[in-house]
Amino acid sequence: MLDRKFILQNAQLVAENSAKRGVSVDVDAICRLEAERMDALKQAEELNRQANEVSKQIKSAKDNDERQELIAKGRSLREQKDAAGAAQDRLEAEILELQTILPNMTHPDVPEGGEHDANEIGRGKTPVPEMDFQPLDHLQLGEKHDLFDFEGGARVAGSGFYFLRNAAVRLDLALQQFAISHLAGKGFTPVSTPDLALTSVLQGTGFNPRGPETQIYSIENTELNLVATAEIPLGGMLSGQILASEELPLRFCGLSHCFRTEAGAAGRASKGLYRVHQFTKVEMFAFTLPDQSTAMHEEMRELECEIFDALEVPYRVIDTATGDLGGPAYRKYDLEAWMPGRGESGDWGEVTSTSNCTDYQARRLNVRSKSNTQKGTDFVHTLNGTAIATGRAMIAILENHQRADGTINVPQILRPWVGCDVLECE
Repeated sequence: MLDRKFILQNAQLVAENSAKRGVSVDVDAICRLEAERMDALKQAEELNRQANEVSKQIKSAKDNDERQELIAKGRSLREQKDAAGAAQDRLEAEILELQTILPNMTHPDVPEGGEHDANEIGRGKTPVPEMDFQPLDHLQLGEKHDLFDFEGGARVAGSGFYFLRNAAVRLDLALQQFAISHLAGKGFTPVSTPDLALTSVLQGTGFNPRGPETQIYSIENTELNLVATAEIPLGGMLSGQILASEELPLRFCGLSHCFRTEAGAAGRASKGLYRVHQFTKVEMFAFTLPDQSTAMHEEMRELECEIFDALEVPYRVIDTATGDLGGPAYRKYDLEAWMPGRGESGDWGEVTSTSNCTDYQARRLNVRSKSNTQKGTDFVHTLNGTAIATGRAMIAILENHQRADGTINVPQILRPWVGCDVLECE
């Protein structure tokens, strides 16, 4: 969340930023409530001072009547102090409720608008394929090669779940192995994360685990939730910790299952593996000093490009617009892969995103840094980025590498794990 002092000193700027990002928050109410909270705090402190003074006077009371009078006065002052303290606590809760809704501030170069206002800032090394045949979508290719079983998945867990079969299992594992191997070689520590996280950790990373608009599966009668991304457990992994500044940045690549309700996400573009309730992902996550986060964000974007260049998948890089950023992000880049089977004649579909969240998550999770040369501590910056979401990566690979005879070329980088050069038709 944003620093409260910053909000109070920049109320108009914060309100304008929220409006650009489509978030309705009464920033003036935060300022008003904070003034009331400070008044209540001062009142509680003054009443406490007076109560302490009365307490000292009791010892030197002339007689029992005066002693009882002072005791009664002290009791009254304590009750008033407690009431002022309770008012302060109530105001603090109201402020926090509004404060946590506020989105992060926004990088000045981020385009304004919604999904269709994003800026394309680059393309991958692999060109969009020119196919002299009618390309199949990944579901049609999956049927030819017996790769997916959505009907069986629905019988077991409902719509949006599926079984991977045959070469799809090898391809899924190959993508995981490749991403982890590539990132480990770049200084990222591989981590296999829990599939569950506490509500406080989800809230700390900026996810809403409860309510009608949540995309999170929650475990009834517990404070546990299925994670939507490894960003959640990786961010929570160091919550409440003070990190040595000299050891930053810390880089992690997390392997996790991801669970999302995907409420209201139906549509032709979302069919098949593109939008499902469970998938596997390798996620990059970093804790940095404030002056390191911009460079780390560019590093993560470059790593995503390296991965999809190696997969020989055509993509474009998007600088996401304000209305499509998500609360914690200061700036977000997306990679959109070309998917020949998407729509009537192919279209772009998001396969990765990377966000610089500055100190927004760290402030909620209370992750700080301290140098040997400084007295106090500072909130770190956190960043996250998709290395591979296996389902969407699989769509891009199958559809771009298909051949006229229905066979599918396996990207060279994956062949050692898949065990073949070409997927033959069943």
